Amino acid sequence: MKVLVDIPDKDANFAMKVLRSLTFVKNATPLGSAKAELTKDLKEAAQEVRMHKEGKFELKSAQELLSEL
Repeated sequence: MKVLVDIPDKDANFAMKVLRSLTFVKNATPLGSAKAELTKDLKEAAQEVRMHKEGKFELKSAQELLSEL
């Protein structure tokens, strides 16, 4: 399982030491703010696709997206 945790910058070094000291943690790698934002955006997009497949959300067509540009 993967877990994304938001930790204040001032506590990041301590948190990384704690995570790396735990034997059951396989990989503890800090994400930059750009990667964290991309991960959040992709998660939201995947949720919108799931909701669209369930008929709970209407996605824009390709033509609508192009007309916005």
